Order: sequence, then C-alpha cells, then structure tokens
Amino acid sequence: MFGGLIKIRGDRCWRELTCMDYHYETQPVPNPMSYYMHHSPWWFHRFETLSNHFIELVVPFFTFMGRRMCMLNGVLQILFQVVLVISGNLSFLNWLTIVPSLACFDDAALVFLFRRSGRARQTLLQIQTEEASGLKPPSSKGMLIRRVLNASLGILIAYLSVPVVMNLLSSRQMMNTSFDPLRIVNTYGAFGSVTKERTEVVFQGTLSVNHTGEEVIWEEYEFLCKPGALDRRPCLISPYHYRLDWLMWFAAFQVKQGEETLCIFQKMVPIALFAEKQYREHFRYKFTRPGSSSAAQGKWWVRKRIGPFFPPVNLDSLRSYFQSRSWPLPGSY
Repeated sequence: MFGGLIKIRGDRCWRELTCMDYHYETQPVPNPMSYYMHHSPWWFHRFETLSNHFIELVVPFFTFMGRRMCMLNGVLQILFQVVLVISGNLSFLNWLTIVPSLACFDDAALVFLFRRSGRARQTLLQIQTEEASGLKPPSSKGMLIRRVLNASLGILIAYLSVPVVMNLLSSRQMMNTSFDPLRIVNTYGAFGSVTKERTEVVFQGTLSVNHTGEEVIWEEYEFLCKPGALDRRPCLISPYHYRLDWLMWFAAFQVKQGEETLCIFQKMVPIALFAEKQYREHFRYKFTRPGSSSAAQGKWWVRKRIGPFFPPVNLDSLRSYFQSRSWPLPGSY
C-alpha cells in the first residue's frame, strides 16, 4: 500500500497509466523477457498499470476481510511478485516481498505440504478435531507468557507505526525512510518515479600513454549484467544481486552520485585490470524493434552517444581523491 500511494503521488505516468511504456526498458537490469514485455501493445501496458494499482492499493485490505479473502490476498501478492521476477532482474526484492505474503495462509491451507503420515499433519488434524468439538487446551504458564509477549509486541509496533501512518496520509509522503533508530518500522516503495530514457555509462580503456592521438584504440569494459555490447543478450540473474551493476544504473542519471560511484569502482577493482588510461562515455540506450534491421543483425539494443561522462584518468590521477576520503590507495591492499 505504501508503494502504491508513493507511485500515485510521485509520478504522473502512474496516474496516466503510461509508466509501463517505459519501465521494462529503463529498469535497473533488464532480462530477455523485458525486451518482449516492452514491445507489448499499448492496451496491455494500461492493463498492467491498473493491475499494479489494484494489487498495491486495494488487495492489502483483503487481509481484514476473513480467512478466504486473506488467502486471496496472499495468492495475488505472490503471483504479482512472480510476474515481476519473470519480467526483470529486480534481484532479491521480489523474493523478500513474497515472504510476508506467506503469513496469509493458515495451517489448514498449507497442510498439503506435509506427508499424510507425517507428525505435522497428524498434529494439525488433532487440533482441528478438538476445536470442532469445543475442546480447548488447558491454560499454562507458558501460554500466558506468550500472550503477554504478543500483546506487548503488538503495542510496541502500533506505537512505532504512528509516524509511518502519518507519513502515509501526508501529501508529501516520503519513500524509503525509517522512523526509529532500531529500524523496526519503515516505509519502502520501489519505482515511485519511472525514468523515461535509459542512459548508460560505458567504461573504455586504452594502453596508449598519449590518449589524445588519432591512432588510439579505445576498448570497452563489459560488466557482468548491465547493458553494454549491443548484441549481448540481457542476462537472467534473479534472485542474485549484482550490486555494482545496480550502482552504475544510478550513476548514469545522477551525475553527482555517479562521479562518486565511478571513483568507488576505481577503488574496488584491482589495478591489474585497468589500462593505462580510462574514459567514460555517456550513451542513450533503447531496445531494438522486432523486425528492424538492427534486430535482424542480432542486436538487442541501439544507442546514441550523449557525450563524455568523465575525463580520461588513470589510477595515479585519482590518488589525491582517495587520500581525501582516507581510502586505501589502489594496489596497497
């Protein structure tokens, strides 16, 4: 529900039902299915956006409408996350979202997971039989302690959730914010705004000392999963998380943060992997259109150069930058 409200308030395309026109192409790390989903008919993208609003804004209230509706909420939430897993590499985010949805199913709904002759199923059947006959287990000290702890935890969560609910109702709702020092409760919402164009930073290197000469050959560095070579098929990695590839997605459209990310990249990679000079070009990437000449050549992407993103540097030229941040110098690990 938090994510749904953040989307409705955060980007006009969620209100105009056009966000899915861009999402598959501009998400952090697309997969092969993203290519085909991006080229779906316009009416299908509208249906997707409406379905997203229904799942995130309406379905959560099913939890309070009885056992069957609560389980329906769990089923829809899980199916929604599975579709997201299929349509893009959102890493562990979807899998973590599935976990709390499992709480929508009680023991009776999950009994099929256990062997017929197993102790778990037999214990459940015994409990159900006793409840049906009106029998209740005798109270014990342990049960009393557990009830007190459960009530105390519920009161604590309710108290800590007050600023979360106030943020939810606010017209200036904040995304990805924690409201207590222990981070017990917080707000999270992915894709409150959707980027309309995909820009990528492409690393290039040369062995030439004089990088300004016309004969200099710049070679591109390929990341494990982020878009680079135009004919490389998008990877399928879920639920694995390529953190550096994700950081480069942020770097491409946040210049200030991007420069910091690029320097961190210089710091993380061993010196042996770098050429004499490094260069960063800024490109605008788009999926090829099925049936186009580029697609016929086996290309998944087309790109247009925007300009240089960072001037040519080597590790020595970044020495002062590392020292100012008290980072260990490259090669000194």
